[in-house]
Amino acid sequence: MKVFERIFDFYLDASIHVALGVFALLHITGYTLNVTINPHLGGFLFFGTIACYNFVKYGVEAEKYILMVDRYHKRIQFASFIALALALYNGYFLNLDVWIAVLCLSCCIGLYALPVLPHVKNLRSWGGLKIFVVALVWAGATVILPILEKKYSLYWDVWVETVQRFLFVLIVMLPFEIRDLAYDSPELKTLPQQVGIKRTKVFGALLTLPFFFLIFFKDVVSQVEAIAAGIMFLILGSLMFITKRNQKKYFASFWVESLPLVWWCLLAGITWYY
Repeated sequence: MKVFERIFDFYLDASIHVALGVFALLHITGYTLNVTINPHLGGFLFFGTIACYNFVKYGVEAEKYILMVDRYHKRIQFASFIALALALYNGYFLNLDVWIAVLCLSCCIGLYALPVLPHVKNLRSWGGLKIFVVALVWAGATVILPILEKKYSLYWDVWVETVQRFLFVLIVMLPFEIRDLAYDSPELKTLPQQVGIKRTKVFGALLTLPFFFLIFFKDVVSQVEAIAAGIMFLILGSLMFITKRNQKKYFASFWVESLPLVWWCLLAGITWYY
């Protein structure tokens, strides 16, 4: 059991589970916008997420995590370099439009993680900005990139889907913000620090309403998409209700981060049923 637990912890700590979530959201776009996902784009986002998240997590924000032994940290670094190499390999097959969008998203990540302004460590130091930057990058990567890869225009339904995806990621990040109250510096001015846990949960619950009802603003919406979004609406609302400051070890890092996979499986399962 100890060996299994170590492997599972490495799976979470090396951001592989996060990368699967991004991969799932990419394929959700395939379902909802009827777009065929290029395997190279999937590989690029999956491996790129591992490399990027580990850089931000351990290279920039390490002070908020329990210090790990060097050997363990080096294994994560090694996995990150392998992931970066695989991401670049897959990226070689992507078109220029995708790379321009990736550059824009990378700038957002860089501004968030690195010190670029005088008297400001990075954009993460601007109170409450973190979750909005992350949600914007996830939405852009999983909705805009597959459209650009197919050289389609950014039509109305794409923008509706992007906003919906932005809201989804924003909601899913709130349990992490609440959990990290024990580690975050007061200077960060995160949402729970500024408005409290209760109001943060109410804010998340309110966001579930536009998340669901936005699908009815699309020009084309399937019954399968509506049913899956309705179930996710109930799950996200329940998540806000059960989220607490003192969470079990894997509540956020595994169960909450599994929600993109749940959404993907719902779409696949309902499609198969019908």
